[in-house]
Amino acid sequence: MFPAFSLHYSRLPERFYERFNPEPVRLPQLIAFNRPLAEELGFDLAALPSREELARYFAGNAVPPGAEPVAQAYAGHQFGGFVPRLGDGRAVLLGEVVDRHGRLRDIQLKGAGRTPSSRGGDGRAPLGPVLREYLVSEAMHAMGIPTTRSLAAVTTGEPVYRETVLPGGVLTRVAASHIRIGTFEYFAARGDVEGLRLLADHVIERHYPQLAGLAGGERYLTLLAAVLERQAALVARWMGVGFIHGVMNTDNTAISGETIDYGPCAFMEAYDPRTVFSSIDQSGRYAYGNQPGIAVWNLARLAEALLPLFDADEQCAIEQATEVIERFAGRYQAEWLAVMRAKLGLAHEHEADGELIEALLQALYSGRADFTLSFRRLADCAASPSADQALLEQFRVSDAIQAWLPRWRERLAAEEQPLEAAAARMRAVNPLYIPRNHLVEQAITAAVEEDDFKPFETLQAVLARPFEEQPGYERYAQPAAPHERVVRTFCGT
Repeated sequence: MFPAFSLHYSRLPERFYERFNPEPVRLPQLIAFNRPLAEELGFDLAALPSREELARYFAGNAVPPGAEPVAQAYAGHQFGGFVPRLGDGRAVLLGEVVDRHGRLRDIQLKGAGRTPSSRGGDGRAPLGPVLREYLVSEAMHAMGIPTTRSLAAVTTGEPVYRETVLPGGVLTRVAASHIRIGTFEYFAARGDVEGLRLLADHVIERHYPQLAGLAGGERYLTLLAAVLERQAALVARWMGVGFIHGVMNTDNTAISGETIDYGPCAFMEAYDPRTVFSSIDQSGRYAYGNQPGIAVWNLARLAEALLPLFDADEQCAIEQATEVIERFAGRYQAEWLAVMRAKLGLAHEHEADGELIEALLQALYSGRADFTLSFRRLADCAASPSADQALLEQFRVSDAIQAWLPRWRERLAAEEQPLEAAAARMRAVNPLYIPRNHLVEQAITAAVEEDDFKPFETLQAVLARPFEEQPGYERYAQPAAPHERVVRTFCGT
């Protein structure tokens, strides 16, 4: 059933991980299986076993042939404070497979039991966070944003004890890899330069093969620059859809440039850069508008970890690393402008575009307008001024947006393109459907409290086509009513 495993991480020295077999659960039941992703990974869909047998594998009750389960070691800065030993406390990497496009992909079980890194935890995952990660990660993929994927979700038939007693679940997660900035910090904290070099070379081979011909300090400085570029592009994409990661610790920052660890994540509705949902982010450190700054802060921690590989002279290494890190602002700005130009139907660059975009964001803020629907309605406005009213209905106060619209139309006219074509391009990048917090919570509540997975399945199907009008599902595009608003999201640990 499973494609052949091509083991790579577990071939690194054993200080990179601890061998650990998933702990069996009482009564696993399959609740979601991502058939398109399974086919992409090389599963033989015609030879799949029964749902009961699939549930055994995806719960960890059976280990697939050829897998060598390990819990990975890593450290991390959590809310700015360094923790030298974290590691997979409830996850186990089964191994890697080569997908149908020739890419190496991790397959990991999340919620697989108490590992040597659980630090007193139970190693389990409540069903709610499993469903949240499944929905949001697959929605991000459908929107074209680099992300880990969800292959399967199961219930365990066992309780998980948090503030209350909850049903347990296990998520099967697929990633380009699960190597994090915190993985490098783990070896740096131990003064393990050989481990740093082995890890960096592994990352280059796996994620940045174009750097393979470089040698010495240049090889690793260029790796830092390449990771920086991917992070700048990723966070710009997050900002373009109003996504708030919620817990941008260095152990939640993937070296591959994928979004990883959907804990207390959420999507902003009314535009406000200060928006925070995470219950554990008391200071707003990871608010929507702070995400670019946190990304460069995290990258600086990666640079610090890699210093011994840059130059034997520490001061020289610091100067070289600083020069790379200082590129982030310009790189991020370029990526963000490209994202926002596309959202506004602009195919060419103009020096005043940044001011035009900021004026729109200020109008959204002053008008308390829904971020997602406002951009979607703008696509209609590009095709016809008769659509302006539907846009204005998103704003509590519309003076600023009414003053802005003529400026945008003048800029759009300078593109010398058919307006319908501009509108079509805007609809292709501005989603109509996002995982709105209240819809996700409704799906989770139905599953956890009533054992009803139909809301989860319906929402999943809608989010798989985020840019298409789906008649009959209009409410999935609407922001929460006052009584539906979700103001806090929670991590599942």
